[in-house]
Formats: sequence, structure tokens, C-alpha cells
Amino acid sequence: MWFRLLNVTCMVFLLLSPAKADIKDTVAALAPSGLVLLLDEDGKELLAHNADRSFVPASVAKIATAWLAMEVLGSDHRFQTQFYLDEKRVLYVRGGGDPFLISEELALLAPKLLAAAQAKPFRGIVLDTSYYPDNLRIPGIEDTDEAYDALNSALAVNFNTIYAVRKGKTIRSAEKQTPITPLAISQFRARGPKGRARISLAQEDLQVSALYAGELIAAFIRKAGGEVEGDVSIGSVPSGLTPVYVHRQSRALPEILAAMLLGSNNYITNQVFLEIGAHRLGGPVSLTKSLQVTRDILAKHKLVDAIHLVEGSGISRDNRFTAAGLAKMLHLFAPHAKLLRKTKAGSRYKTGTLSDVSTLAGYAQTSEHGLVRFIISLRGGTGKLRFRLLRAIERGL
Repeated sequence: MWFRLLNVTCMVFLLLSPAKADIKDTVAALAPSGLVLLLDEDGKELLAHNADRSFVPASVAKIATAWLAMEVLGSDHRFQTQFYLDEKRVLYVRGGGDPFLISEELALLAPKLLAAAQAKPFRGIVLDTSYYPDNLRIPGIEDTDEAYDALNSALAVNFNTIYAVRKGKTIRSAEKQTPITPLAISQFRARGPKGRARISLAQEDLQVSALYAGELIAAFIRKAGGEVEGDVSIGSVPSGLTPVYVHRQSRALPEILAAMLLGSNNYITNQVFLEIGAHRLGGPVSLTKSLQVTRDILAKHKLVDAIHLVEGSGISRDNRFTAAGLAKMLHLFAPHAKLLRKTKAGSRYKTGTLSDVSTLAGYAQTSEHGLVRFIISLRGGTGKLRFRLLRAIERGL
């Protein structure tokens, strides 16, 4: 008992007074089996603790996707959704994989669409989702109602989720900006819990995502003063039609990436990851295309053996990084470091969490060495410990 108490006291002392103790001793005491790598801005190794083994990055993989997106798509990239009208005034919507087609964006979109299409009733809405194949599956995404398991789609709204409240037999929207629709009610009634919750759209029918998007688009058209008199259905844009309106996402890529990294949103990340392949190799999107483009870029920087991705969000345990490889990628990503969350001390970081996996990586602000690239990978229930280590690095270097 006395030994355990003494050990805890020593760990606390090392944590609170890192300047008085060697940072290597601090890391060894706090995380003897953990992986920690620190490099200064010139690439000089400041500390390497169990850094020779590969690890599962979890959501730290989102830094890799953000870097690849900036490399391939560029800071000016904006996702697009195309709208067509036939001679009967049937409105066709071709999804372009916009990851941020949320209610606030639909509120911006609807008046512009009405202005371009003239204020006459639409005789139905047809949704074209052909930009994404029907058999698309992302490794690590499971068939659950959890928002982090939402399927990726060419045309989906609000991150392919429904945020609602169940009170007795009544289902209502949990956010003022989002009207409730018949499909949202039926989905939440069938699968949502009591009270307030966000759930993914049903995965057994891939058309549900698009149909919900169509219902919500129709609701915002009506809210903007337009009329939709026909049904919402799935189909293809007829050949020969030209867009009557092309909506360019109001957020440029850096803003989307910042929100993606802040919220650690798997849906947004893999929408972006899939666009990387289609942008360079042509549509429709495919995971194979994005993985090929990823491999080409990694090969260019001699990172093929160090960064292994099977998808972009980090939800798959088959993603594997080496500490040295991630450190090199952090050097390449450094011009975009401000997209990451910031600590009070000025460090920038991204977390990663799976069961028995806890990671943290980014740029630590230190007094002696300035910005230090750091990688932390821990196992077990150690989510808070990674931040203790980061604070020790900030104070001890």
C-alpha cells in the first residue's frame, strides 16, 4: 500500500513539476508502455519512447485526410449540388457528395434556386445519387443507429442524420433550423430513443438518405415561398438537360476541414476522402480511387510504408501509422496547423479514440524549442493521460 502511494506521489510530482525533472523520466513514469515521439521544427529528435512500433491512429487519421484534401482539392475547392428542370417543371437534383449540406445551407440554397428557376410550382422532385455507387461501403462503419456510423452518400443532409425529440407519441425536430418531415418522423419513431437524440439514417435501404434530403429540400423551397406539388423520388437526370442552378457550398474547403477536425466527424471526413479520388481520377467516386491517389501521394513523399489507410476517418482498426511517418506528415501539414484545435498554451492537436486506443498528435508549444511535433499513442482507458503528457511536454521543453 505504501509503495503504491509513493508511486502515485512521484507521478504527481513529475506531472506538476516537469521543468525540474527530465521529460524522458516524466514520460516513462506516466506512460511506461505508451508511445511518444517528439521532434523539433528542424526534425531533431527530442524524445523517442517506444516509438519504433506501429499503432492504430483512430481519429488522428483525420489529419492525413485533411492534408491529402489540401494537396489534391486545394483551399478554393467548394462542393457542388446541381439542379435541373425539364419541360414539365420536374426538378432534378444531382448530388455531388457535399459533406456540409446542412439545414443552414438549404436555407441559403432555396431562394437562389427559386430565383433561377422562376417562382412557379415544381411538379415533383427527382433525386440523382449516381455520383456514389450503391455498393459503397467504408471499412469500420457498422450497421448501428449511432451518428458516427452514418453512411456516406452523394446526396444527404445534416451529415446523414436526424436530430429529433420523442415526447410520448410526438416526434419533433430538436433544432429550430430544421423542419420535421414525414420520413424523419417515421425513422425516429422506428429507431430513436426516448427524449432527445441524433441517429443515423437507416442503412438497410440506401434510398432513405436521398429521400430525406429531398423532403428537406422541398420543405425549404416552401419556406422560401415556392411550391412543390408532386412526389419526391429517386431517378436520373435526363440526358440533354443543363443545370438551371448549381449551388456551390458556402464554406470553402479549409472551413469544412476545420469543422471536421474539431467535431471529429466520420461522415464529413470520408465524404472529403472520397472526393479526393474522384477529383483526380474522375467520377463516380470509389474507395479504390481515393486509396490509389493516397498511395501515389504517399509514395511521392516516401511514406507508403509508414502511413497505411483503408479509409479516411480513422474508424477502422486496419489503419496503421508509424510515429516517424506521422511526424513527417505533420511537417508537411504544418502550413495548415491552424485548422486544429488549440490548447491554452498554444499547442495544436487532434485526438483519436477507439476502445483500448487513445491517441493525440499535433504541434506542442514549448518555451525552449518552440513548436514541437508530437505523437502520443496509449492503450486502455487512458483518454485523460494523453493530455497530461501534452501538458508535461509544454512545460518541460
